[in-house]
Amino acid sequence: MDRSKLYRRFRTLLIANRGEIACRVIRTARAMGLRTVAVYSEADREAMHVALADEAVLLGPARARDSYLNVERLIEAARKTGAEAVHPGYGFLSENAEFAQACFDAGLVFVGPTAEMMNAMGSKSGSKALMEKAGVPLVPGYHGEAQDEATLAKAADKIGFPILVKASAGGGGRGMRIVRSAGELAPAIVSAKREAKAAFGDDLMLIEKYVDNPRHIEVQVIGDSHGNLLSLFERECTLQRRHQKVIEEAPSPTLNAAQRETVCAAARKAAGAVNYVGAGTIEFVSDGKDVFFIEMNTRLQVEHPVTELITGIDLVEWQLRVAFGEALPLKQDEIRLNGHAVEARVYAENPTRNFMPSVGRISTWRLPAEAGGLRIDAGYREGDAVSPYYDAMLAKMIAWAPTRDVAIERLNRGLEESDVRGIVTNIPFLSALMTHPKVRTNAIDTGFIERELAVLTQAAPAPGELELCAAVAAILNDERQAAGAQASSPWQTFGWQPVGRRQRNFAFRVGHGPEQRITLNYGSGPSTLVIGERELAFTTTAKEGGFDLTLDGVKSSVAAVIDGHELYLRTRNGRFDLHWVDPFGGESEEQAGEDKIAAPLPGTVVAVLAEEGAKLEKGAPILTLEVMKMEQTLRAPFAGVLKAIRCKVGDIVQEGVELAVVEPSGE
Repeated sequence: MDRSKLYRRFRTLLIANRGEIACRVIRTARAMGLRTVAVYSEADREAMHVALADEAVLLGPARARDSYLNVERLIEAARKTGAEAVHPGYGFLSENAEFAQACFDAGLVFVGPTAEMMNAMGSKSGSKALMEKAGVPLVPGYHGEAQDEATLAKAADKIGFPILVKASAGGGGRGMRIVRSAGELAPAIVSAKREAKAAFGDDLMLIEKYVDNPRHIEVQVIGDSHGNLLSLFERECTLQRRHQKVIEEAPSPTLNAAQRETVCAAARKAAGAVNYVGAGTIEFVSDGKDVFFIEMNTRLQVEHPVTELITGIDLVEWQLRVAFGEALPLKQDEIRLNGHAVEARVYAENPTRNFMPSVGRISTWRLPAEAGGLRIDAGYREGDAVSPYYDAMLAKMIAWAPTRDVAIERLNRGLEESDVRGIVTNIPFLSALMTHPKVRTNAIDTGFIERELAVLTQAAPAPGELELCAAVAAILNDERQAAGAQASSPWQTFGWQPVGRRQRNFAFRVGHGPEQRITLNYGSGPSTLVIGERELAFTTTAKEGGFDLTLDGVKSSVAAVIDGHELYLRTRNGRFDLHWVDPFGGESEEQAGEDKIAAPLPGTVVAVLAEEGAKLEKGAPILTLEVMKMEQTLRAPFAGVLKAIRCKVGDIVQEGVELAVVEPSGE
């Protein structure tokens, strides 16, 4: 193959992706003087990556298979805009050998490995066969081409349960299932294949022994077209949920210097087996004693920023320079490890509802400044819509410090100072995770989050004195601002009256809990707040995103968002959602009963798992929805009879639509 066609200098780069990674690539490309082209679906017309790029091309409808997974439309977008190169980002087609080959055939530089390298290493099955031949230790498993149920069942039985069934082509936990008994195998394979096909367009499965209490360690590698291949130290990604990484850090706090050199040498050997060119990651699993190769990701990883922060290397810049045909600028012994970095993935999801994705428009987006070792890679802004069609990741928050403890403290401070509204996010969950004592002492494994979920998703504490006073102050500040156009408005003195001392009563509640009351005294003299028998003098000073509240001489910083009668407050005690009870009455609320089997979010019905008339136990699966490329199974809320199914496979359903009717058994 003519290397001049594979690697050459270019001026215009098309980014075949969306969200945070598209924004990330655009920033480095533009800093290098390149012209950038974004692509987008109909759901992403107003997306951040579209606004950042020099040009943008509409690919098609919202579904990924009609837009971001459509190779022909991506190649045509490059042709239309004069793009000479394509960066695939991660996810979507980033590890698709057919796409890499299509780019080459169209005369485009593909910023990544060749199709041949992808076929050898990008396939989990193919890479395992290659590593087995090279003598790299593997987790016991099956990675053959035969995919019939009998073959897979026989392989699973030979390996011994528990096993892991996972998609050969993908990542991010999609198309992956833990199977603990033979009876669970067939439905797990069907579900994993369906999910993998939807996410990656490939449903080839492999089976491997599930390592109990494992740790996930991976090594960043990068090679150029001149025969240079480097490892950039390792990362640890043990904190996972549903096989999807949540927290990543570099270097691994588990390895000592000798172990680090051993695993990095193994990674270079693995990548060298195919003369690898481009950025990639060699992934390993450890049982506490041995380290086994599990797969190679032939692309940039979501967690690449932690490697960048400990090495001072911009991996996207190096990817582009390799694509230019340049040699890597450093040798192996010139790469230095400096400090520690930790990354948290911020998702639009509700941890208290089994991490159900959250969709809607972001009404408030307040993240701290990138300073003091804090870095934020975001793909969304205030006003952006989070759709049900794609991965739910909004941003990544990364902190660097000289030591692990300080890096964790910096990251947690950044999380605590973040306020995102309009959708539900996992930010409080991430903060709880980073402050967990076992995370601080590195006493974890990949099952840690599931075991500690009840602790990590504890309900917010009840609002106390500080929060009730802050709620009143937030309302008064909001009223002041509303009257701000009138410079002499008497409302600037908290409810002006011509003479005497007056009162104003407030009532708040959390959810459907009891009302909590507080009284404002104002008029002549200082204003005070009365809670029960306590009367507190207070003042407020407005600032961006909230105010400083001084109660009896103690100043506290408060973040506040008011949406009608709904108040969001962040104080030193945590985050609080309060409802301001309408002082004039007239409130009405309607709750869906627990027995309503409705779509929790917009999605596609991908499986109906029970028949009308069937007797169901509580928790029995009824149907499966695909939401944000992940499958959600809806289950019977109680024992009963399935009276009706009001949807069929392939239906696209909106949030709140009733999908099934279960009649209680009466037992």
